[in-house]
Amino acid sequence: MNLRELEPGAVERKPGEAILALDGVSLAFGGVKALSDVSFGVREHEIRAIIGPNGAGKSSMLNVINGVYRPQQGAITYLGERRTAMDPHRAAAQGIARTFQSLALFTGMSVLDNILAGRNLMMKSNIFLQALRVGPALREETAHRERVERIIDFLEIQHVRKTAVGRLPYGLQKRVDLGRALAAEPRVLLLDEPMAGMNVEEKQDMCRFILDVNDEFGTTIVLIEHDMGVVMDLSDRVVVLDYGRKIADGTPDEVRESQAVIDAYLGVKH
Repeated sequence: MNLRELEPGAVERKPGEAILALDGVSLAFGGVKALSDVSFGVREHEIRAIIGPNGAGKSSMLNVINGVYRPQQGAITYLGERRTAMDPHRAAAQGIARTFQSLALFTGMSVLDNILAGRNLMMKSNIFLQALRVGPALREETAHRERVERIIDFLEIQHVRKTAVGRLPYGLQKRVDLGRALAAEPRVLLLDEPMAGMNVEEKQDMCRFILDVNDEFGTTIVLIEHDMGVVMDLSDRVVVLDYGRKIADGTPDEVRESQAVIDAYLGVKH
């Protein structure tokens, strides 16, 4: 299935143009510094990885990008607009979607209904009309469900579309989580360890889906992942954090050869 079918009339994106930039971002919780003067940019249509040892500040950075955390210093520029912090609702409305390291799915609901929840911001009918499922509300729900069915087809989970998510194996739950984020039609997709806990085959499938979303949708992806093989294969550029500070930024080959990165991962100090 060509992912362009999910985006009727989509405009071809031009890779290389800046879409998101972090400038001197610092974040602290009491006396604990999670991020210290971190700056880096994200180009449209690229896969931008954030890596680093445990506790380096990677998830905190994603939380700053989509507005869960408000930095004490620095600025965020998104789509040409500079601000000191993002607002979660505004970020979602402007096309920033997110998956989480710990799954937060509705385990008692079906796969279809979980993914449909990702289209909440696009639903215009009020709750009363949605409950009655009449008139414009019914037509709107039908259109959203058709969209969700295409995402289900793309993620190859048709066989479990009506199954409660809590009954699915972990790898398929991760796929549903990705589907819910895709349902929001994101321009920037933040993925927090999308392959954590997966076996080799599940990782291969997830890599394929991520590449297809990036290539076919033109979706910009910011990725946190501990599997260095995955990071080096998927990413266009990599930023490395260590104890909340940026220690390297460049192509996978440049980062792989950085002595600062080698020291951080091996625990070597000179």
